[in-house]
Amino acid sequence: MASAPTHVAHEPLTGSARTWGTIALSAATFMNVLDTSIANVSLPAIAGDLGVSPNQGTWVITSFAVANAIAVPLTGWLSQRFGQVRLFVGSVILFVIASWLCGLAPNMTTLIAFRALQGFVAGPMIPLSQSLLLASYPRALAGLAMAMWAMTTLVAPVMGPLLGGWITDNISWPWIFYINIPVGIAAALASWALYHKRESVTRKLPIDTVGLALLVLWIGALQIMLDLGKENDWFHSPLIIGLAVTAAVGFAFFLIWELTDEHPVVELRLFARRNFWAGTITTSVAYGLFFGNVVLLPLWLQQFMGYTATDAGMIMAPVGLLALVLSPLVGKTVGRVDPRRYATFAFMVFGLVLWMRSNFNTQADFGTILIPTLIQGVAMAFFFIPLMTITMSGLSPDRMPAASGLTNFVRITAGAMGTSIATTLWESRAALHHAQLAETVNAGSTAAQAALSGLTASGLTTEQALAQINRLVDQQAFMLAANDIFWISSMLFLALIPLVWLTHPQKAVTGGLDAAAGAH
Repeated sequence: MASAPTHVAHEPLTGSARTWGTIALSAATFMNVLDTSIANVSLPAIAGDLGVSPNQGTWVITSFAVANAIAVPLTGWLSQRFGQVRLFVGSVILFVIASWLCGLAPNMTTLIAFRALQGFVAGPMIPLSQSLLLASYPRALAGLAMAMWAMTTLVAPVMGPLLGGWITDNISWPWIFYINIPVGIAAALASWALYHKRESVTRKLPIDTVGLALLVLWIGALQIMLDLGKENDWFHSPLIIGLAVTAAVGFAFFLIWELTDEHPVVELRLFARRNFWAGTITTSVAYGLFFGNVVLLPLWLQQFMGYTATDAGMIMAPVGLLALVLSPLVGKTVGRVDPRRYATFAFMVFGLVLWMRSNFNTQADFGTILIPTLIQGVAMAFFFIPLMTITMSGLSPDRMPAASGLTNFVRITAGAMGTSIATTLWESRAALHHAQLAETVNAGSTAAQAALSGLTASGLTTEQALAQINRLVDQQAFMLAANDIFWISSMLFLALIPLVWLTHPQKAVTGGLDAAAGAH
């Protein structure tokens, strides 16, 4: 499969062409990654406007992530079929159209469908932006190119909640999608102008239609099961059982088919390498934990702490400050330091941050909630680059596109699952805490009677006073449930550390980056 040439060797770009190329590719990546998190703080507004519950609103996030995960492994095949530059520019243009349709969506069903379309057409953008950027720089500067690319992908999830919150509060939520239109058009035009003469060699390869169909089937069934589970009382529902069986059987057939097909849509044989499977699993579980908590925090702040979308965005935004400062340092030194040490440090910091959050209470002020977010920036800087170095180490250039596609696919799928699991667990733990707290509100409780007397004395009826107490119990129950999830996540981050040390030590990153530069 690697015998035919898949890339014409082009000279690296120089001067202003390289600068503009970097800006154009980064803008497209920024827009793509921004859309994974921009809707997080806008969920209550979108759900309220379209007449569904905020938990049903999480479909806006998961539909994008699942469709994106399905499209990513197709990048290798599509780029060989149509050419890297044509595929990248086409992907950006289709993303702009899908964003416009998302903004126009009249109801939740249509919005979810357009978000899935947006996620699917966005699939090739990230792997190809990486590949085109590395080809624009000489080999010696590959580390710098990767650090700049990583900074874009770190800033975007941070800007998302801030931008999303401000737009939702000051304009209206459809504009979180409309802002992609001018950025996307500019990025597509600039990329085409700079790169169309550097098109990769194309060749016709057979597409693994059976593998693709099985992939869509089991991923789709699994995600729908996770999203609908809590509304249908989990495995007491025939629908959920049916989806679970479909996902399990689909996955089993998918494994068998992909391991025996000559041109598999997903190159599962890569998992035979210890660094690849340990690196991919560690990155994906960590990303799922991280993303689940990134969705949960603004939901809790807006629904139970009285924060506006803008304020919730302000709490989430500073995570990028230290990440931006430290990422170039990590990019430059990861070749000289054992990346396993960097990854271990990142997980320890993530563990600390989530432990701090697990001690929040309903009196927590803005500063208290902000401090762990600031510290989390340190963990983010030491998280992605070292783990990608470990995962890709020792792979030959012809296997890089498939490896990048596969590890991104598993990571994005884990992110979507993390969102569903975090919100589901939050609801179920809150119901448990609510029941326990409600037991203390009875005729024999002096505190409960005093609270009731105080509320009725201020002019409320007994029913209104009880409703007010129920609201307070709700607030406490959801706060305690959030604390539970933060604490569990903290322990899981620490439990990932031994997995990092299962990998073989990696001597230097430059070989991996050089390989990635010649990947396609």
